[in-house]
Amino acid sequence: MLSTKDAEAVVVPLRTDEDVVRLRQAVREALIAVGFSLIDQTKMVTAASELARNTLRYGGGGESHIVKLANGTRRGLSLAFIDTGPGIPDVELALKDGYTTGGGLGLGLSGAKRLSDEFDLQTAPGQGTTVRITKWKPF
Repeated sequence: MLSTKDAEAVVVPLRTDEDVVRLRQAVREALIAVGFSLIDQTKMVTAASELARNTLRYGGGGESHIVKLANGTRRGLSLAFIDTGPGIPDVELALKDGYTTGGGLGLGLSGAKRLSDEFDLQTAPGQGTTVRITKWKPF
């Protein structure tokens, strides 16, 4: 599999609500360029929006990386959401539907995990969080 280190990333800062809107548009454009269906576009834009809002609300802002992938038999899109906030003290709890520390519905992380084909979360208290999601499409 091609890692995001091997491909050129589009970096979108996440500092304001307007940045989330810009990210949603950039993700949709990348998904269209790769050839994803409207349903898959909607899933990934929704996941991106949730993770971007988490980056702002809980991580104090950060950035997102959008990377188009190809590994010979399929194409895909990888999105990374990176912050240097307080980290997630209990990942297992944070991934449960309905769990929230901010008064929302508690579906951001778990929803993004369900909407993507691959989900990776790296976090440590006091060191921030990186969430990476990937969606694949056969050639």
